[in-house]
Amino acid sequence: MSRPASPVRATASLAAHELRLTARRGENILVTIVIPAGILVFFATVGAVPGIEGRPVDFLVPGSLALAVIASGLVSLGIVTAFERSYGVLKRLGGAPLPGWGLVVAKIAAVLALELLQVAVILLVAASVLDWRPAAATSIPLFGLALAGGTIVFAGLGLLLAGTLRAEATLAITNGLFFACLVVGGIVLPVDRLPAPIEAVARLLPASALSELFRAALGGSADVVLPIVVLATWGLGAAGLAARTFRWE
Repeated sequence: MSRPASPVRATASLAAHELRLTARRGENILVTIVIPAGILVFFATVGAVPGIEGRPVDFLVPGSLALAVIASGLVSLGIVTAFERSYGVLKRLGGAPLPGWGLVVAKIAAVLALELLQVAVILLVAASVLDWRPAAATSIPLFGLALAGGTIVFAGLGLLLAGTLRAEATLAITNGLFFACLVVGGIVLPVDRLPAPIEAVARLLPASALSELFRAALGGSADVVLPIVVLATWGLGAAGLAARTFRWE
């Protein structure tokens, strides 16, 4: 009888399996790619963004990248995992020698792979359709930090909801949060254009922090200290709670 695989090997195998399943959900990939790119093109072509100087596309590209991370990590992953749990798929996985944190890591790895495709599409659309170019001050390390940090936060939140609530509740909440992030996340409207009480709250939310970090990574003048602190705090809390509270059935 062969010995059970180590938790690390089991997690790696599950991550590869998640990638194969993700590739088969063509309609899901299409939506997570088309919506952020479509929002970018629409708002960049309808006119100026209130409260900013220069071309709208320079403000909207980082916001669209943040929206892509939210769509993949929070909405897509949360809904898919919730229904897998509802249908008993995760119950069968629960019988395998795989800790809860292994499921979280495997699913986050699959989401990150999808996000890399989203980033490529958004930047290609911005460059070819909207004549956007990255600034000379673009920081690749900071961009990678934003992508990794945002993935951990929103995938953690998606798994936290999927692992504790019914599938129907997860579906409703993730879509509601997606809309809220679009409105107050600094994606299509600067946070400082919001009413003062809402602005104060929005700056402490991960959506606006991720948008600002992408903006700074692409050469903007945004401050990076508060966004990094906000993302780190939300990331530790969301991923940690997801790993501790996730229920297989």
